[in-house]
Amino acid sequence: MVNEDSSLVAKAAAGLEVLTGAGLIVAPSFMARLLFGSEMGASGDAVGRISGLVMLCLAAGCWPRNSEHQRPHALAPLLALSLLATVYLIVVGLSGATVGILLWPAAALHLILAILLVRQWASARGMS
Repeated sequence: MVNEDSSLVAKAAAGLEVLTGAGLIVAPSFMARLLFGSEMGASGDAVGRISGLVMLCLAAGCWPRNSEHQRPHALAPLLALSLLATVYLIVVGLSGATVGILLWPAAALHLILAILLVRQWASARGMS
């Protein structure tokens, strides 16, 4: 049976991706403005919407299911996304590029999720 505490971390991470993906599908330029302080053109909106669809698929594939044991490999995509997003957002913020109101909170949230997912991954692998 899935440990409810560890399942909560995976659900929170997947839930964040659902919200972000839905935001990118519905209003990609608005999301860009919140994160990076500027809007996108028509082609950027199209790429943003595709990215939103990909995020929804990622979340659906990684969502913990009550009938399954928590498997470490199911956490890998969420962990990779959280780590890479953290690094990318920090680099963007420190490089002096345009920064929106949600860039630093998003970076912090991804860092926290990455730490929690590493702990859950280690626990699921019996490394704790």
